[in-house]
Amino acid sequence: MNNKKPTILSGITATGKLTLGNYIGAMKNFIELQKDNNLIIFVANLHAITIPIDQEELRANTKTMVALYYACGLDPEKSIIFIQSDVLEHTQLGHILLCNTTIGELSRMTQFKDKSVKMKAENGTEYIPTGLLTYPALMAADILLYDADLVPVGKDQKQHIELTRNIAERMNNKYNPNLFKIPDDFIPEVGSKIMNLQEPSKKMSKSSNNPKSYIGMLDTPEEIRKKIKSAVTDSEGIIRYDVENKPGISNLLTIYAALKNITIEKAVSNLQNLDYGAFKKAVAEEIIKTLQPIQEKYHAIMNSDQIDELIAAGANKARAIAVKKLTKVKNSIGLNYKRK
Repeated sequence: MNNKKPTILSGITATGKLTLGNYIGAMKNFIELQKDNNLIIFVANLHAITIPIDQEELRANTKTMVALYYACGLDPEKSIIFIQSDVLEHTQLGHILLCNTTIGELSRMTQFKDKSVKMKAENGTEYIPTGLLTYPALMAADILLYDADLVPVGKDQKQHIELTRNIAERMNNKYNPNLFKIPDDFIPEVGSKIMNLQEPSKKMSKSSNNPKSYIGMLDTPEEIRKKIKSAVTDSEGIIRYDVENKPGISNLLTIYAALKNITIEKAVSNLQNLDYGAFKKAVAEEIIKTLQPIQEKYHAIMNSDQIDELIAAGANKARAIAVKKLTKVKNSIGLNYKRK
């Protein structure tokens, strides 16, 4: 890795199939970011088990995500892509950080509160996995292991970055002023928030139970056309960008503009004379045009020995960095008992 370039770190949880929203909002940005930064991307399968998930689904999701990262254009010569559970230093540092975090800090995390309420509502039980409470410490370890300068996050994760900074500063003050680099969060300039096709007031989610609500990265052309055709719009019959009053139309315009790399204004200009049926068809065809070459590369990778080689190579690169940081932490706090 080039030490003069900023290090950017990001992970996507392996709780569902990657969506068009993940591609536009994150993966498309990563392709550009790898040109001028040290990019470290991982599949967060340890975070995925903080809530119940079928083991075969988790296994399939994890491998699929790595293959899609490469199929979308991430370059193993420029970026480090790996699976979180392949680098055991994440869990070791996660425990150390957890011991330097308070229950009060963890219980104040908005995502813990929201997910706890959701689990109770969905399951009618008081069963709340401990991992939901403690996973911000593991997330902090993910970031601090690699001396990340920047962590791209949405609004729902900004609180976790603040906690990461607090833990890092606390341990720097207690053990070693040069122990951890203090990371910053950032929202990439390029990229848009893609909304649920059936409920455009909500974000498109790979964990949704309604397959009509999202476009999967591996959806067939026919599936894409059907989902866009059934996407919620309105009865006005006018194509214009107005998130508050026309969230469905605005979401489709955002998708179209992002995939064509044009402004929203240009997208409206291109499409405003169409009726809703023709408009949806144009959006669907743009999605298909974007995803087909990615899908072809994905299948080529998955049907070869290359995917296992890429996963192993990525883990080795990540581990080489993580081991050094964990050793420094263990030396600083006294866990390497032979060191004086």
